[in-house]
Amino acid sequence: MIATPRTPSPQAVLITGTVGAGKTSVADAVGDLLAGAGVAHGVVDLDRLCQVWPAPAGDPFNSRVLLRNVRAVAGTYLEAGAQRLVLAGVAESRDEVHGLAAAVGVPLTVCRLEVRLAVVRERLRARHADDPDGLRWHLDRSGELAGILDAAHVADCSVDATRRPVTEVAEAVLRAVGWDGPVAPSA
Repeated sequence: MIATPRTPSPQAVLITGTVGAGKTSVADAVGDLLAGAGVAHGVVDLDRLCQVWPAPAGDPFNSRVLLRNVRAVAGTYLEAGAQRLVLAGVAESRDEVHGLAAAVGVPLTVCRLEVRLAVVRERLRARHADDPDGLRWHLDRSGELAGILDAAHVADCSVDATRRPVTEVAEAVLRAVGWDGPVAPSA
């Protein structure tokens, strides 16, 4: 009898971290690595799924909008055959993680990108060189959010992303969440 590779059950990862940690870039690189391995997947930038103004009444941070959109997008990707969902964004509490897990409808692992704040601030200064108000907000938020994530313990695993190339960080994320082993390619 010849063993054939088993198609994995769909799974999701939330790549999280403070502002400037590289969440979106790493998620895109994880997607590239999965594509190179022939694994059906979808990549979702959570910031884009809740970018609506003005915020709906009673939902000042667009949390309900985010979860409705995640549910719709994840369902569409899974229906299209995605075996892996790669989310880039922030969950500040276990309740937010549970909400995202329910919205994607498949097992969700949270992987935090760890970056020294001095490096985050260098990145933010480069990113917001022509936006002093945005720079000020992001610099303040980076330390505040790092503290929130430290206290909340939302991550199942973490990866050092301080001075490593994005592809190397993406490979480390795949290892950390257990997606680096043999996976049946998409049909």
